[in-house]
Amino acid sequence: MFNYPVTLTPDDADGGFVVTFPDIPEAITQGETKDEALTAAHDALVTALDFYFEDKREVPSPSKPKRGQEIVELEPSLVAKVLLLNEMVRQKVRPTELARRLGTSPQEVNRLTDLHHTTKIDGIGAALKALGKRLDLHVA
Repeated sequence: MFNYPVTLTPDDADGGFVVTFPDIPEAITQGETKDEALTAAHDALVTALDFYFEDKREVPSPSKPKRGQEIVELEPSLVAKVLLLNEMVRQKVRPTELARRLGTSPQEVNRLTDLHHTTKIDGIGAALKALGKRLDLHVA
């Protein structure tokens, strides 16, 4: 899935840890403990992804973590939305065009690409199919 490596840097001035993402430079957060920092890192990552979605920019894929490097894993529903957004950006397909292909409204397509809107996976699968792609799920 989408496991984004993080860099945990001890904050000598204030204590705790500063968390950054090599692949998503907009995501920065901190925590008093390593566990708190990693929990905050997930929220920071999702917030940063919002910027990509709002700007209709392709979300960078996660790089391979280095040995011992911590990761933040995105939920499958968010991964599916990222994959849909990235394909729309690559193909230069706007929500209105995708809505036309799906026989639905642009508002419905906007919901498919809203990270905070609960979406059935079937809807994302149908949207990807309309783009000539297939959503492939597997258990590892």
